[in-house]
Formats: sequence, C-alpha cells, structure tokens
Amino acid sequence: MTQHVEQLEFQAETHQLLELMIHSVYSNKDTFLRELISNASDALDKLRLDSYKDKDLHVDTSDLHIELEVDADNRVLTVRDNGIGMSRAEVVDLIGTLAKSGTAELRKKLNEAKSAAGDPAELIGQFGIGFYSTFMVADKVTLTTRRAGETEGTRWESTGESTYTIETLDEAPQGTTVSLHLKPADEDDHLFDYTQEWKLREIVKKYSDFIAWPVRMQVERTVTEGEGEDKTEKTVIEDQTLNSMKALWTRPKSEVSDEEYKEFYKHVSHGWDDPLEIIPLKAEGTFEYQALLFIPSHAPFDLFTREHKRGVQLYVKRVFIMDNCEELMPEYLRFVKGVVDAQDLSLNVSREILQQDRQIQMIRKRLVRKVLSTVKDLQGATLEEKPDQQKYQTFWKEFGRVLKEGLLSDVDNRETILQVSSFASTNSDEELTTLAEYAERMNDGQDAIYYMTGESRQQVESSPHMEAFKAKGLEVLILTDPVDEMWVGSVPEFDGKPFQSVAKGEVDLESEDEKKASEALREQQDKDFAEVLTWLGKTLDESVKEVRLTNRLTTSPACLVGDVFDFTPMLERMYRASGQLVPETKRILELNPTHPLVTGLREAYDTRKDDADEGKVPELTETAELLYGTAVLAEGGELKDPARFAHILTDRLTRTL
Repeated sequence: MTQHVEQLEFQAETHQLLELMIHSVYSNKDTFLRELISNASDALDKLRLDSYKDKDLHVDTSDLHIELEVDADNRVLTVRDNGIGMSRAEVVDLIGTLAKSGTAELRKKLNEAKSAAGDPAELIGQFGIGFYSTFMVADKVTLTTRRAGETEGTRWESTGESTYTIETLDEAPQGTTVSLHLKPADEDDHLFDYTQEWKLREIVKKYSDFIAWPVRMQVERTVTEGEGEDKTEKTVIEDQTLNSMKALWTRPKSEVSDEEYKEFYKHVSHGWDDPLEIIPLKAEGTFEYQALLFIPSHAPFDLFTREHKRGVQLYVKRVFIMDNCEELMPEYLRFVKGVVDAQDLSLNVSREILQQDRQIQMIRKRLVRKVLSTVKDLQGATLEEKPDQQKYQTFWKEFGRVLKEGLLSDVDNRETILQVSSFASTNSDEELTTLAEYAERMNDGQDAIYYMTGESRQQVESSPHMEAFKAKGLEVLILTDPVDEMWVGSVPEFDGKPFQSVAKGEVDLESEDEKKASEALREQQDKDFAEVLTWLGKTLDESVKEVRLTNRLTTSPACLVGDVFDFTPMLERMYRASGQLVPETKRILELNPTHPLVTGLREAYDTRKDDADEGKVPELTETAELLYGTAVLAEGGELKDPARFAHILTDRLTRTL
C-alpha cells in the first residue's frame, strides 16, 4: 500500500547537473559505486552514533552492513544498507535539490579537467554530488528508504529527466536501498557490465576496501562433493565480504600501500587529487588517540570562501562522531584532511562540548605541531632530496597564503610558521627565500629585515621607496599576498631581527662614516629647504600631515610614507572593501633634495615667497599638486581628483610645446 504520491520537478540547477552527468563523456564511470558505498557507510555510522545517543531509538545494530545484489537477467544492480535511512522530507531536500556546488563552477572545473587530459569523473567526489553519478550508468534509479525510528517509508524514482516521483510507503525496511536499472554495456564509452561479479569486486577493492562496514554480495560457487565415482559438482549460493574493513589509521605505515593511502585520502576528503604528504600519528599515555592526516597536493576551489568546510573527521573507538571537526584543526590549517580516533572521549559529544574539552585541545596542539614539523622537514630537504624539495614548493604555492594566516592567530607557533614560510625578494626574480636565508645574506651593519607590501611584484620593484635600497644593495622582501598586509603589523621580529617597512618611518641607510661626511651637506639642505617645506605643508594640508627631506630616493622627486604604526593604503582599501569604516590616514610627503624638480620648486618659491605664501602664485600651487599626485601614482595609489590632475598636467604639457 502506498499513499501521498507526488510528481515533482528537479530544481533547475539540479536538472542542469543531471544533464552534465548523463551526456558528458566521462572516462571512469566506475566511481558511481564508490559514491553509493560511501553514502551507505555514512548512513551506518550515523545509525551507530544515534543509537548511542538516543536510548529510546530501538534499532538492531548487531549486523550493520552494506549489501550488493545483482539481477543479471533484468540488468538491475541494488546497493542496500540497514543504516539511519531518510525521511520523506530529507529525500526531497537531499536528492531533489542541489544545495551545494554551483553548476557553473562544475562546468568550469569539467572543462579544465578535459583540457588538461585529466579525469572529469573525479569531480563527482570533489563536488559532493555522488548520488547523481548513478545516472551515468543507469536509465532509471529507484530509491527506497525508511528512517530509523519512523514507521513509514519513502520511494523516490527518476529517469534523470526533468521530474521525479516520490511516494510514501506503509512498510519499508530500515535503511536505504538504491536500485539501478543499468544501461547496456558499451566498453567503447567506458560503460562496463556492472552485473559481472569480477567487475564489482574490482571496484570495491579499489575504492572501498577500507570502509569499516562489511560490503557483502551473494555469489555462485561450484563445489565438489564425494570422491571417485561418487564425486559430484553442484552450484551453491554463499555470502561473501568483498572488503577488508581495516581502518587504515589503526595499521602500521609499513603495512599500508601507497594506493590504499591514496584511496583513503579521496574518501575522507571527497578529493580528486593524490595527497602531497601522509602524516600518521599515534599518542599513548594519559589519553590515547590515533590520527591519519593528509596534506593535499591541490588547494580546493573554495579554500577562501565562507562556505569552505574545515576540520578532520572525529571517531571515538572507531565509531564515527562527526565530519569537519573544526575544534581539531585551526583555521589556517583548514586544508588538512584526515581522521582522528580518540579512545577516551564520550560518544555523546557535541561541538559545544568539544570546544571546552581539555583532551581535544591537547590533541589539537599536537596535530598542529606535527603538521608544521612535517612542512619544516619538506622545506629542509637537501638538493639530493629533490622530490621533497618539489613537495615543499608545491605546498607553498598551494597553501602558503593560508598558512601565513597563522601568524595572526597562533602566537604559540608563530616562530615555527615564520621558519617554514617563504617569500619573494629582490635577491632573485624566481626563487623564494626563507627568513633564515635572508638573515644569512644581511649586510654588515644591517640590523633589520626590510620588506615592502604591494599588489604585485612589479609595483613593488618600481616603487620610489626601493631606490636607495637598490643603490645600497640591500635585499627587500616583496610581500604581495593580502594577508601580508595584516601580519607584518603584528609580528615584531624574527630571530631577534625586527621587521621594517621601507615605506614607513624614516630610513637611515648611511654608515657612521657616511653620516660624518654628509653631515654638513644635510645641515645646509635642511636650512635651504626649511621655508619651502613649510609652504608645501600648508598648501597640501588636506592631503599630507608633513613634508620633509629624505635620503631614500635617488631618481624620483618624491614619495609618500607612513608613520611606523599607520595603516598602509592597501590595508585601508581591504578594510573598506569588507565594509568596515576606517578613518583616512594622512601620510608624509618626502622629497629628494637633489632632484631638479624639487630644487627648481625651491628656487621658484624663494623668488616669489611672499606672493606664494598668500596663494597668489597658482603655478607654484599646481606644481605642488603635481608633485604630490605623481608620488601617489608612483606607488600605485588612486588620486582623489584625477580629472583636476589631468587638467593641470595637460595645461603644463601644452606650455612646453
């Protein structure tokens, strides 16, 4: 008996996704079974957990398993579990609509995979849309389910077109059954016969051997009875378990193959790539736990979005507790995937309890130290260990921006993060440098680590602020990631050497001998420029807070610098872009006393200072505006009134013709 039968339309985005699944040419359709078994395993985990939490949930957990059933005559493959099941509302919500992973993004990744001669089918796992992969191999999919604790079941059915039917069943077994009415086999299209026992064994062994629950299938076997003339053969049906069910994190590393690690990584991360590094960990003592962590080889597309889920899977005595356990991994290590299996935690835990749990905090500290030490080992590989050197370079390219967030949030491990970080610098156009390597190359008498932030390397290298440093042969770190603007203001030093921005504060690059030799010249310059500097300060009062001479310029007439604790213009723009109100910071205009434009301005002012002080010499005022404007543009900034700047500049150019 059935009741409450409905025919509904797929959400528009879901329908587009189904068309992608059915009509795109995938090279590996076997992944559909991996996804169904993974879903079934999750359902069994959830039932086991709910049965511990809810003592009123009367369910039999003595024989939790996944079952494959084949009807070769009718070409139907069934995947069945006796797990948590789904309610009618959950079926509509989880299968009829697509809440995750936009179709447009999937299309983009699909095209990238094809152009790179990759395997687009791996995107199934990457986008968390495993159930829909069934339509790659089936003309019709029927799902029957009943949630544990409920009396009514639900049947969902679709051919992958624009609609599906859903009906309520008076009776249904607990758990979920997915029946696939298979398409005809077509090996040219990599569509195999999924009713064949050997093929199903191959897929389960390859993708699901580590699943903690038995994956069973009834198989035909020919047995021989009797001996001699009485010997007869007969066919029997027997249940066989297709997977080993060995949790990889409980096995010594020497007993696990690289392929097993790779498949396990793909399972826990829903990833499509191979892991860059495998980190097994076992702790014994006051409290025991085991962990198996992975550093991916590619950053996920949503790594910097709010929707990105972080954290590793938490198990207690091999019982699944939760996915994406944020309490076990800090935000700046959100790319790390894996499993932590604790022995002494309560099974009935929530995220709120975990936030206060001392054991979880201790495990987290150990995991963080282990991940950072692993990165440090990769970084410290010698030239003879090129694979590890290449691994570190890949790691930093993919996750360096994220790791540097820890310089702001993790004070305890700040020194280690600084040690494993790499930066671009003026020492090399291509190779990155560590801070330790920078310190080894520091000039005699240099007591600070110089850096400059900006939006690009080209912008930084062409900045007027760099002129004196280039002339002196001083190395400068080039920091172009947005997070660099944040951490340099919070991290005072590395190995006793302070960080100093070349675009902030006063820069003194002269040796004691040079200072003595140029002392008389500086005193004379200060005296000669005193009045014009005062006039410029008043003229540009709305834009700058001070005008002074500098020795940081060699070829440019002027540059803008901030006080030591001022926000940089880029940091101000970042805060405003995030919706925060930040007061505008006036900066200091520094002039090159040897540049012809600056000396010419001083001479012109000296000849007409009385009129200039009263604002009666517009040519001088306009020159001051041009001087300030060029300093803004030289550092990649934005003018407040670009139209006026262009008008003044055009007028001046016209006069020269």
